[in-house]
Amino acid sequence: MKTADPELMRAINRFTVLDTIRRYGPISRVEISERSELSTTTVSAITASLLDDGLILTRHEGDIRNPASRGRPRVMLELNPEAARVVGAKIAANHMVFVVTNFCGEVISHLALPIRVNRQPIGVIADLIEDGIRRCVIDAGLSLDDIGSVCIGFPGVVEHRTGLVRSSPILSEPDIDFAREMTDRLNVATIVESDAHAITLAHHWFGKGRDLDDMVLVSLEQTLGLGVLHGGQLFRGAGGLSHNLGDLMMGSGLAETVRLSALAGETAILGEQAQHGRFAEAIRLGRGMTLAQALIAAEDNTLILAATRAGEAIGIAVANIVTLFGPPRVVIVGSSLSLGDLFLNALADAYRRAIPTSIREVAELVFDGSPDEVWAQGAAVVALCELYESPWGTTGPAPAPQQSTRT
Repeated sequence: MKTADPELMRAINRFTVLDTIRRYGPISRVEISERSELSTTTVSAITASLLDDGLILTRHEGDIRNPASRGRPRVMLELNPEAARVVGAKIAANHMVFVVTNFCGEVISHLALPIRVNRQPIGVIADLIEDGIRRCVIDAGLSLDDIGSVCIGFPGVVEHRTGLVRSSPILSEPDIDFAREMTDRLNVATIVESDAHAITLAHHWFGKGRDLDDMVLVSLEQTLGLGVLHGGQLFRGAGGLSHNLGDLMMGSGLAETVRLSALAGETAILGEQAQHGRFAEAIRLGRGMTLAQALIAAEDNTLILAATRAGEAIGIAVANIVTLFGPPRVVIVGSSLSLGDLFLNALADAYRRAIPTSIREVAELVFDGSPDEVWAQGAAVVALCELYESPWGTTGPAPAPQQSTRT
């Protein structure tokens, strides 16, 4: 029988211990063992290593100076927020947002740049991202030498393991090795992740999924994204592939089949008028959905029909996802929520009609208007998860593996 890779098991156990301390600290070793279901011997060995590396700190509960105190003070463990700093970024068609966080994921500095990057040459986009990262790091009072890792969140289909952006509405070309490009520019290990995965982890650490290890997130932005969390870990496809929900096929037969994005994507909702006048200007500034909501309130029948159709399509898609995964909660985020009650009610009604009766009460639908800083913070969480799994020594985390040379 083939045995498990011991290095992989050590990385998994190490992550489990660190993540347990993050979620429940200050916490004792015994409590870590109980929550993680690891043996006390394993927990003791891992926490001793983490203390040596400066990743966690001890805190004594009880007054060690008072001889009258009964029993020994409890030794509690907590993360060392100064152990590492990382950068997270959310890149959208008309703006970029950057954060620097500490080892606990708490934001130290934040930078938002209203810059149109959609369809710019790859080199120009990389220049803009590099400048944004450097500015945000300086604003935090740091230098790039102080940064342990960088994660950049892109819309579209991203291959996490290789750093390949297979497709994105922002990029003019497919299959861009953006992780290597930015690693070479910054001389800091750089990860590329889908923005949907980033915001999923942000909600798991800090938001609507903080109390859960299993959840689904649906992002309704320029692209329609999907994040599936199972056992506290992101579910990824081959090569760490992200899921583009907009590519989901819908219909009752090949002649009637369309992709979800053709019914519920931003372009499908806004239609041809998005190319003209104030609509085009609003979209350029990232306010297309807000303007659409105002026009819906003014009884624009074309937009009312489009928003209703989009809400129904998303509701059916969410019902299919719940049927497949049975999560206790589905968090729905993104700019399409700006369409307002008409869209949200159509989504919820379609979901209720489509979900099987046997699992109707399984999943809770939660709508959340996550600000862009939270998306960037989620990208930072992706970077932190990599550090939590990394072997450390007295000089810090081991260097990242070489990225794929695939083009």
